[in-house]
Amino acid sequence: MSALTLAVRDSSTMLRRNLLHARRYPSLTLNLLLTPIMMLLLFVYIFGDVMSAGIGGGGADRADYIAYIVPGILLMTIGGTVVGTAVSVSNDMTEGIIARFRTMAIHRGAVLVGHVVSSVLQSVMSVILVGAVGVAIGFRSTDATALEWLAAFGLLALFATALTWIAVGMGLISPNAEAASNNALPMILLPLLSSAFIPVDSMPGWFQPFAEYQPFTPAIETLRGLLLGSEIGHNGWLAVAWCAGLTVLGYFWSISKFSDDPK
Repeated sequence: MSALTLAVRDSSTMLRRNLLHARRYPSLTLNLLLTPIMMLLLFVYIFGDVMSAGIGGGGADRADYIAYIVPGILLMTIGGTVVGTAVSVSNDMTEGIIARFRTMAIHRGAVLVGHVVSSVLQSVMSVILVGAVGVAIGFRSTDATALEWLAAFGLLALFATALTWIAVGMGLISPNAEAASNNALPMILLPLLSSAFIPVDSMPGWFQPFAEYQPFTPAIETLRGLLLGSEIGHNGWLAVAWCAGLTVLGYFWSISKFSDDPK
């Protein structure tokens, strides 16, 4: 068998392993999934009228705010899901299974690839579930074409891949699962400091540069433009650049840490 065939075979085995773990221990995934759903329901039904009035500068319309907030919640869902990946990687590194894998004829990168592909699949499924909740409470995207829907799905998958590689690196440097969860906390906090809930130009002037020039804001604005027909502008290129940069950074960081000899 060629090296590529062996790598694909071993990566597929590790992918099945991680999917079985997710199925047998669903509590972490469910807890992380409940956060964006609760945020969506909270902001729509408790703050929806007030927020829509403030954003639109006119009468309160909860339907307008549902349309505004759902794209941000979808990307927040990805950020929350990859926290579980950091915890899973940290568990593998501290519980001895990686030491066992190192003694076996397994492609070294297969372990990380299995975690990444599993996490991306879980992120996509989580986005679909949260999106279904959004549709159930009134979100509609009637103006989006099939091509725009395909581009939106591609952006979500690309963003999930980028954050997953960063989460893998965080898991590798964490001494235990609790530390991994804490290290990955920015994945959940950054959407709160972006344009997910209110426009950047309505924030305090000193805070606007941070909110605008972070990975979540251009991705949210691009997804919002694809689904709702709003202006995308330079955000599309910024979102792709952030995804590419974070993927490359996370990949080389993870490979470097995983290749280090265990102490």
